[in-house]
Amino acid sequence: MKYTAISLAALLLFALVISQAFSQVSREYVGSKVCGECHIHEYENFTQYASKSRSDDNVKLMLGKLTPEEQSECFECHTTGYGKPGGFVSFEATPDLGHAGCEVCHGPGSEHVLTEDPGMITGDLNIEEHCAPCHEDERVRAINYKPLLYSGAH
Repeated sequence: MKYTAISLAALLLFALVISQAFSQVSREYVGSKVCGECHIHEYENFTQYASKSRSDDNVKLMLGKLTPEEQSECFECHTTGYGKPGGFVSFEATPDLGHAGCEVCHGPGSEHVLTEDPGMITGDLNIEEHCAPCHEDERVRAINYKPLLYSGAH
């Protein structure tokens, strides 16, 4: 009985240490290529059909014509994690985050990659919560955007 209580206490202590270690891990952006290592079909569809997978091309074309404030506005929707910890900083420093990648919609993927736990990434997306922040602009509505949520990229 004594050894069982000690074993149980040790197991609980171990579980506490592990849970604390995971809670200390900050959610960071890993880039769409990392997502594609496991989600091959989705990544291939994303890179083939989603214009947002190449959104950096359009932003780079415009950079010289924009003020720093205007560039910031572009980066918020056309890059991954701009202004957030571990997100896009510049095309030189964070090239894998230079387009609007998987993590723009699904959130930072570091914990999901580390644990393979589907609960560590946003899986169920909806237009109001996940698409609207970047797609409510009148200019965007004028082009009749079709979010990847319904376009077959998944």
